[in-house]
Amino acid sequence: MRTLLSFALFCGLTSIVYATEFGAAEEAQALVKKAVAHIKSSGPEKAYADFTAKNKDFIDRDLYIVVISPKGTVLAHGANDKIVGKDMLDVKDLDGKAFNHEIVEKAKTPNNSYSVDFKFMDPVTKKVLPKTLFCESVDETAVCAGIYKR
Repeated sequence: MRTLLSFALFCGLTSIVYATEFGAAEEAQALVKKAVAHIKSSGPEKAYADFTAKNKDFIDRDLYIVVISPKGTVLAHGANDKIVGKDMLDVKDLDGKAFNHEIVEKAKTPNNSYSVDFKFMDPVTKKVLPKTLFCESVDETAVCAGIYKR
């Protein structure tokens, strides 16, 4: 009986550790709100530089900020600074969905909070997984953070 209880406790603790290893939807949404506040208080130029410089205030485990212009250009990216300045409007997920079109279109609505679902390669597991990007529009710019659905 004691062995069974020990095993059950181990499984429960392992699940808790695994669950906290990755960001949750609520945490991604909170990070976006924090990023929007930073843009409004510091200005876009400084905020975008902070997001791209991997400022610890805007990275939480696998959560980071991405900012996309109304034309689909990446203005900030907390995980891949090599794509900042690149036009990503027509990038498609592995099912052929041009998800950035949806992101940009929804950002046209002022002060809009929204999500976009697509499939993408998870850099942790190297598997294609469903991903949800949580965004808010700021002057027709999309400020986003996303989670993989593991």
